[in-house]
Amino acid sequence: MTLGASIELLTPAGAIVCLAALVPLAAAYVGAARARRVRALLRLEPPARDVDVVARVALAAVVVLLGLAAAQPVVARASAQEVRTDAQALFVLDISRSMAAAPGPHAPTRLDRARVLARRLRASIPQVEAGAATLTDRVLPDLLPVADVASFDRTLERSVGIEEPPPRATAIRATTYAALEDVPAGNYFVPTAKKRILVLLTDGESQPFDEARVARALSGRGITLETIRIWKKGESIFDADGAVDAAYRPDPTGAFALAELARAARGRAFEEGEPEAATSALRAALGDGPTARTAERRQDDILLGPLVAALALAPLAVLAYRRGARGRRTDRPARMMAVHDRTAP
Repeated sequence: MTLGASIELLTPAGAIVCLAALVPLAAAYVGAARARRVRALLRLEPPARDVDVVARVALAAVVVLLGLAAAQPVVARASAQEVRTDAQALFVLDISRSMAAAPGPHAPTRLDRARVLARRLRASIPQVEAGAATLTDRVLPDLLPVADVASFDRTLERSVGIEEPPPRATAIRATTYAALEDVPAGNYFVPTAKKRILVLLTDGESQPFDEARVARALSGRGITLETIRIWKKGESIFDADGAVDAAYRPDPTGAFALAELARAARGRAFEEGEPEAATSALRAALGDGPTARTAERRQDDILLGPLVAALALAPLAVLAYRRGARGRRTDRPARMMAVHDRTAP
């Protein structure tokens, strides 16, 4: 991946404020010129230098910096990367009610752990476009395959939640892997993707389905299936108060159905405790292939406005100090005269 950066102004009109810095400088110049003409007419000697140049420069600097801050400067970043042209991956996460099960009321749920594992697997194939979808009794897309890993991670974080959207059925065990038959016709993969990988992250608790039929639907469109069961013994579904949902009964036999489905679909089945093996299998299934450079895309901008505004405090402090020192010098003769009057006989 390559990255380029440049500084841009989000509101260039704000820079007009910088012109205000010319006002005190112009006023000082006009006033000094007028004083010189008057002294020339009256044939007076020029006075000792009484113009605080440092204070005026500091004042101008404050106005300029605030004007630049108003223009909202940002570091604009764009990047491009090499992306596989022959392969894509689709991560399907089970979001049915049973995926809310966890070892304890405050422990990560199955869906939480599925998100973590999906991000890890996706990060292991950075050159492959990958998308995300959810599964209950239907498969719904959240993100079609893209090259941007950050977009994938944000989608999992913001869009993937338990029963969001809810299944059409109302049973706790609403999941059915028969819904995977709709993936080949769902245009999840581009026609040029010859290697198509579907990674299913689920607890294995599905309604009865025909493994051979699902496998034929996937294999017929060149889709290889990799399943990862997110399941631990003794897990329960807890409500907000920590009470156990008595209606839920975990099913330990789901591993067998997933293994049979993966085998029929020319893939492999893994448990959540085998992330390294699952990653290796995913990379092996994708193999190597041709790449193409993507068009540059914009990254999140780095805002510089607050920093520039904070820098204005430095000349402002100099200005305050100079004016304070000037005031002390002005008050000194008056104080000396007051002391003289009190001590005079």
